[in-house]
Amino acid sequence: MNLYYGIKYNIKGVALALKTPKLLMLGVLRFFVVLLLTVLLSGLVLYWHNEILMMIWKMPESGWLIYLWKAVSWILSVFLAAISMVMAYLISQLLFCVFIMDYMSRITEKIVMGKEAHFEPESWFGFFLHLIKQEIPRAIIPVLITLIIMVTGLLTPLGPVIIFMSSIAATVFLAWDNTDLIPARRMVPFKTRFGFLKKNLLFHVGFGLLFLIPWLNIVFLSFAPVGATLYYLDKEGQ
Repeated sequence: MNLYYGIKYNIKGVALALKTPKLLMLGVLRFFVVLLLTVLLSGLVLYWHNEILMMIWKMPESGWLIYLWKAVSWILSVFLAAISMVMAYLISQLLFCVFIMDYMSRITEKIVMGKEAHFEPESWFGFFLHLIKQEIPRAIIPVLITLIIMVTGLLTPLGPVIIFMSSIAATVFLAWDNTDLIPARRMVPFKTRFGFLKKNLLFHVGFGLLFLIPWLNIVFLSFAPVGATLYYLDKEGQ
């Protein structure tokens, strides 16, 4: 059931953002930042596509194997496109979007609670550094590791299984990157926050499943802080 609720809250967050001008503006801003980087990285991937494929499997001479080779080529294109989107997301996070995510979360918290969330940083620059520090162990490192495992999986007989499991792992951490916004802002210890992820693992799998849909995942990633904040506040109120 938690898997279903994960998908539900992600869609619920997008729906709320579309009805809230501030959230819509911030989400659209994130969308275009990620889209710009995605187009750039995808262009590089497409440019080097044949070289990457030839490293994995040279084009066969037999007739029926050629069709299989073309199928693998298509699957590789989708896979590399998904990787480029995740990489675009991570780069935009560190350079720009992590601050917007927190702001979207605070606006959502105010909508739900009916009052301004308690937030008085001593220094905005210090707070920004705090967000960056939280982002590295929460999303950047885990997702980069899973991407490396996914790429390595292409070279092994168990490649499809490894790629699938690594994709799920990456989306879980991307989902946690959003549900962790409120506790990170409240300076909750990292161990406690990671414990929240482990206790609600199936929810995070469901929340992150929509991140696996190429191109559409940019939309869900852009507005993910809204749905994740709604979930955390509901969970906290239980």
